[in-house]
Amino acid sequence: MRTGPPIRRLADWDAGELQSLVDEHGSPLYVIDLDRVAENAARIQDAFPTAEVHYAAKANAGRAVLERLAAEDIGVECASAGEVVRALEAGFAGEHVLYTAVNPPATDLDAVVSLAEDHPGLTITAGARDTVNRLDERGYSGRLAIRVHPGIGAGHGDAVATGGDASFGISAAEVPAVLEGAEARGFDVVGVHAHTGSGLSNEDNEAHRAVVETLADVVEATNVSLEFVDVGGGFGVPYHPDEPPIDLDPIAEATRNALSHLDVDLAVEPGRYVVADAGVLVTAVNTVKRAGEDHVFAGVDAGMTTLLRPALYDSYHHVRNLASDASERGDTTVTVVGPVCESTDVLAEDRRLPEPIRGDSFAIGNTGAYGIEMANQYTTRPRPAVVALENGAARVVRRREEFSDVTAMEDV
Repeated sequence: MRTGPPIRRLADWDAGELQSLVDEHGSPLYVIDLDRVAENAARIQDAFPTAEVHYAAKANAGRAVLERLAAEDIGVECASAGEVVRALEAGFAGEHVLYTAVNPPATDLDAVVSLAEDHPGLTITAGARDTVNRLDERGYSGRLAIRVHPGIGAGHGDAVATGGDASFGISAAEVPAVLEGAEARGFDVVGVHAHTGSGLSNEDNEAHRAVVETLADVVEATNVSLEFVDVGGGFGVPYHPDEPPIDLDPIAEATRNALSHLDVDLAVEPGRYVVADAGVLVTAVNTVKRAGEDHVFAGVDAGMTTLLRPALYDSYHHVRNLASDASERGDTTVTVVGPVCESTDVLAEDRRLPEPIRGDSFAIGNTGAYGIEMANQYTTRPRPAVVALENGAARVVRRREEFSDVTAMEDV
């Protein structure tokens, strides 16, 4: 049953609570609300009541997130062997784990094939004929799905419109023969998969429908009896404060209609939708530099090593000044920059914000997805801590790294 609003805006977070958390645990600090994570997962389950829901772990593979979702009785989709290990350790049963291999390294295939021996319900999705061959060479004959390249992509940018990228999946016209060939070689062939893209909006419904219809055509064209059709995820969230939330109902209805004549189960793989608005990043202003009469650079202690998306995708994240007197200050144009010596180390550009003062805290919204997951140690910067909120309590679920953590692998 759906609870809460379809999107949690940055303004909905309690400024005093966020400031108290950063006062206690230091800055920069990621905060993840696990109750909101569960709420978002329930909203997906409600929109797709008969589907198998598999959370896309690459959005946020933190143990606390995975454990909470495992407790909500949904599955998980993993993009690497490491995510498979983390999912199993977090409590997901093997039959609820999908491993979607994209040009998998040998070490990944070795690890997942070995794990599948102990967890025979685990499903491996292959996106190339060569991957099927490599699995066969390793003696794997377990559950296998084939990733389809539908030739249609959509999403918040070209870099994530994977359905249109031929490097992902096997051409739809070739897949029926690949399925039949894999079954003849002894694989337990169970499904097909495709992914339209990441960050789908209400305007992308037709592209998503076309991808699902392509999958339906593949199922009809093969002699293999399949268990499921996995339509991927990519359901977007509004990063801009005035952007409307995605309406899941039309997408769900179009998906069901496209598959209604087939005797297959439906699977979906939401990632960003589940965790994005459940997380914020709090960062401290340490430098204020005026650049003209109505333009200020606010230097903060988070940067592209902490939140990579703005530098990588030119992504927008809403920013809020948490100061108790922020509403009483006049607004000015603020560019928020980090401590990395790169011109791309910009978290927000030309935003109208209350005049910043050194010591202020900025909250950056929608960072529950691809925030801590993409954090890195470039320029020898330790990664931040993560605090989880759950049932009215807060706890550290990832400690703040120290310099010794950054150099630990060099102690050989």
